[in-house]
Amino acid sequence: MSGAPIAWLGRPVLLAGLEQEERLDYRSHLVVHGGMPLMPADELADLAENVNLRGRGGAGFPFATKLRAVVKSAARRKGRPVVVVNGTEGEPSCLKDAALLLRTPHLVLDGALLAATALDAEQVVIGCTRVDVEQSLRRALNERRSTSLPVTVNRLPERFVSGEGSALARGITSGIALPRGGGVRTSDSGVGGMPTLLSNTETYAQLAVAARLGALTYREVGLPSEPGTVMMTLAGRQVVEGPTGVPLGELLTMFGLDIGQGVLVGGYHGKWLSPEAAAQAVVSRESFQSLGGALGAGAILPLPETTCPLGEALRVARWMADETAGQCGPCYLGLPALVKALEEVLKGGGRPAMELVETRMQAVMKRGACSHPDAASRFVASALSTFDDDLQMHTYQYGCGRPVQDVLPMPVMESAGTIVVDWTLCEAHGLCSSVLPDVISLGADGFPAAAVMPVPPQLLQQAARAVDRCPALALRMQ
Repeated sequence: MSGAPIAWLGRPVLLAGLEQEERLDYRSHLVVHGGMPLMPADELADLAENVNLRGRGGAGFPFATKLRAVVKSAARRKGRPVVVVNGTEGEPSCLKDAALLLRTPHLVLDGALLAATALDAEQVVIGCTRVDVEQSLRRALNERRSTSLPVTVNRLPERFVSGEGSALARGITSGIALPRGGGVRTSDSGVGGMPTLLSNTETYAQLAVAARLGALTYREVGLPSEPGTVMMTLAGRQVVEGPTGVPLGELLTMFGLDIGQGVLVGGYHGKWLSPEAAAQAVVSRESFQSLGGALGAGAILPLPETTCPLGEALRVARWMADETAGQCGPCYLGLPALVKALEEVLKGGGRPAMELVETRMQAVMKRGACSHPDAASRFVASALSTFDDDLQMHTYQYGCGRPVQDVLPMPVMESAGTIVVDWTLCEAHGLCSSVLPDVISLGADGFPAAAVMPVPPQLLQQAARAVDRCPALALRMQ
């Protein structure tokens, strides 16, 4: 089975039963977890509130508040709501939801059906982007043979923005996965315009466990203020379940990692913790926030001493600019402009370049249909603040002297073609790299670092521009 390796600290809860099995079919799932109780909506909301269950997809919104909002909206509109499981996980540093859907999908289905039955929902819809996840879910539904409510699996484009709440609801409704904007909550108007309970994969799995265990037993693990376990993705490759309250430094050491230059917590919409802050942190939403970070979707990315931190941040900023939905100026135009300004800082542009970065960050804030431009700006600001010494060396000197080792994970993209360099013609103008930095990097001598470079499908137009811009006619597409 594809997917990241899994591990756990102490006794597994969400991953229970996977000590020996690679995947739990429905029969094995029932042996491990037992039958699923039914609960009315008010009792389910009380349970979620008692165990302080919050969304595990990024924002950490209280699940009980969301559930009650859907109940009120459905009663006001005299309609049946929809329950949506957000399994898109478009963040390349997060693999935990895919691990759950691939290995223990019935736990997620249990939580979604529990909520849907409590709400007297019309249907359950599971949104995903990966082919293997879709196949695992369809297999799980076949194993059940029937469910109390209709359950459908909807595969959306594999883009970061597909996981934004309103984009997911629109994608399920119309196939167009774009953020809606306008401040309308999915609890009021989501799939098909109906009140929609939308939360991520891990949240529903946690709900299913809490309903079986009860609040008192659930609270025996983890911190009193944030009970239970949390799913984490370490360094973009290892999925771990552990109780809240584990010291961050100890967690990293257990899996052969160290704090290094700092730790990015919360993924690419998260923030950096300095080495000093990371050494004080324990795995919890409150601890990370108090130190300037964010738990987010549980991505934890330590940065080793050997790579250029601002070069790594620039790679992520470029990716986030490419992931724009293309419908809002602050995102579609503002993020590429921010990336270009950040490139100038790293090239030694001095104070004027730094001031332009600050201007570009402010220009995108609170102006998009979703939070993507705001989060991208905060990520850049956090990197500049955390790696201030490196910033000074890049801005006013000749850089930090470390190579960019591509430590922070990026999606593996299929090639739609290649760019080929004719060394007999190349004169090291460097224009190709400025047009197509994600594909063409320059060596120390100013020439392209490789003769043949694969081009992802979404960069074909940029690649064509790079070929056209070459004054020496040294590039061709193949």
